[in-house]
Amino acid sequence: MTNSINRREFIKLSGMGFASLAIEPLLRPLPPEEHVAPLGIGRVTVSSIGVYKEPDLKSDKLNQRYQDELITLDEKLISPYGPATNPHWYRVVGGYSHSAYLQRVDNASLSTPARRIRKNGQLGEISVPFTQSLLPSRSMEEWEPLYRLYYQSVHWVTGLDKGPDGEPWYRLSDELLHIDYHVPASHVLLIDDEELTPISEDVPAGQKSIQVRLSEQTLTAFEGEKIVLHTHVSTGLPNLGPVIGIPTDTPRGLFNIDPKVPAKHMGNGQMTAEIGAYELPGVPWTCFFEHMTGIAFHGTYWHDNFGSRMSHGCVNMRVKDAKWLYRWSTPVAEPGDRTRKGYGTRVEVI
Repeated sequence: MTNSINRREFIKLSGMGFASLAIEPLLRPLPPEEHVAPLGIGRVTVSSIGVYKEPDLKSDKLNQRYQDELITLDEKLISPYGPATNPHWYRVVGGYSHSAYLQRVDNASLSTPARRIRKNGQLGEISVPFTQSLLPSRSMEEWEPLYRLYYQSVHWVTGLDKGPDGEPWYRLSDELLHIDYHVPASHVLLIDDEELTPISEDVPAGQKSIQVRLSEQTLTAFEGEKIVLHTHVSTGLPNLGPVIGIPTDTPRGLFNIDPKVPAKHMGNGQMTAEIGAYELPGVPWTCFFEHMTGIAFHGTYWHDNFGSRMSHGCVNMRVKDAKWLYRWSTPVAEPGDRTRKGYGTRVEVI
């Protein structure tokens, strides 16, 4: 972890204050580009991606863009050159980039801080492309960089404090490490209870079922014989070998959802500010279904390569689909639930 800095040093370095420093570069492409994006903005989610002469991984690589750069996306197209599992590419300044490691952040924006936070906390979603969390000392005079938190990740907001710039900062509680850290309140959108109301609550629980087809990389949700969701997902890579003794292939068989966790810190459990570390705080809308190795459905903000095997065993889903599944499946979770246990919706992986 990097060296800590005190409040005076932090404000001096940030000039207009951390909240301004954190958001201003995120609302424009990096580096600056001369035209307005006709389609949207993408954040690079891995160490680097290529910019190619043609929408083809075998064509000349003309340039590279690096982690957390924001790229103007001019056009989305399906390339005849593939890859077959995900042939989606973007036309960008200087060439073409494959979509796999570009997170769309078109709707990222500052949020209005709340005046107060519920006593038991409430869920909040990062609303900017990324923000730097800080770990304060007990006196709140020294602040140490911790995790970088990303758009669409979900966290438990448990307090409202004055940050190092004198502005409102939310206190976030990490359920894995049992620590609190802070981010600017304007970088988090609190989630209304209405967004978490159950879907198809009148359908008997026994009528709901989920099928994952590994060969097709699809998930289908049923109410009886009726299909209510069909989407591409990313399941476990079969050839990684055991990671910390756990196979990375998604297990086949019959399971049931239990438990559900709306905000989960996945990774190695390190306290680090390194953006390349295997730490994923705030994995959203997690529905566990295999208990021995902790395999789950969950939202995924670090890639857009659905239809290809990508994970260490879990079923990666688009965040909107994972949220839908969280609300639709049983056991039924209440808005304030940190964990909801119960013998839930049947899952078949084939």
